[in-house]
Amino acid sequence: MKTIQIFFLIFSFSVFSQSTFEKAEKLFFQKKYNEAKPLLLSHLKSQSNHIKTMEYLGDIGGFLNNWEEGQYYYKKLIEIHPKNAEYWYKYGGSLGMLARSANKFKALGMVDDIEKAFNTAANLDKKHIGARWALVMLYLELPGIIGGSEKKAQKYADELMVLSKVDGYLAKGYIDVYFSRYAKAEIHYKKAHEIGNSKTTFEKLYDLYLNKLKDKAKANKLKTEFEKK
Repeated sequence: MKTIQIFFLIFSFSVFSQSTFEKAEKLFFQKKYNEAKPLLLSHLKSQSNHIKTMEYLGDIGGFLNNWEEGQYYYKKLIEIHPKNAEYWYKYGGSLGMLARSANKFKALGMVDDIEKAFNTAANLDKKHIGARWALVMLYLELPGIIGGSEKKAQKYADELMVLSKVDGYLAKGYIDVYFSRYAKAEIHYKKAHEIGNSKTTFEKLYDLYLNKLKDKAKANKLKTEFEKK
């Protein structure tokens, strides 16, 4: 009889735990992060290594701009699954955002970890577009004295070109804009828009015309053509 009682007790606890996670997951997908978070924390107390719960909590940290909390959960994930590219990518992203809000000395001390996280993600997954975009931006923004360079950024833009022509041209255009090479950026953004014809490609080209080249005629023409499509 005792064995049966213990079985039903464990079964009931498992069902309750699962129900809590399912409620939290539903709230998460509804973007009700403040409501989902306490349920996820409660679930994590009963299942301390529940991967999806930790990932959701890390994501919520990002959505709520609590980057320190986000990187805490992503770090736990890469410790458990060190060969998961997405976890390394998210860890690098949260560290990068945390560095932006930190003082300069603290931010400099985080650079190696950020670079390692994105490079690890890129090496683990040869088709990871997000990691390569992150490395393009990182190497542009880093001062040369601590590893930044256009050559490194172009390397990952070239890799993006192989994986996705749209992302490749957008990355090339992004680099050109960074160095105020607006005529070259226009060529790359136009190619990206011709292939992708998306809201993102439109916005990049439109912003270039309007705010960089100061060419309202081209901007308005592009807007009219895109709205027709």
